[in-house]
Amino acid sequence: MELANLLVFLFIGATAGWLISTLKKEGGFRVIVNLIIGIVGAFIGGLVFALTDLAAIGFIGSALMATVGALLLLYIGDVMQKPDP
Repeated sequence: MELANLLVFLFIGATAGWLISTLKKEGGFRVIVNLIIGIVGAFIGGLVFALTDLAAIGFIGSALMATVGALLLLYIGDVMQKPDP
């Protein structure tokens, strides 16, 4: 991966983190945590999209892919934090 592609990928992940922070109603995380969630979400979203043969075209598509990944990451985190009934 070239440096320019990596920077774009990080920017898209950071954008997804910001978007998640605006979508999440109950309390938020700190800005840095939101950015990290977005970047990790971009990796997860890329993996999910690749496994389902979906393609993210352009900035909007990549931001949507990263947001989907970040939402999945938050969902998995919420499921793991809930105690068993």
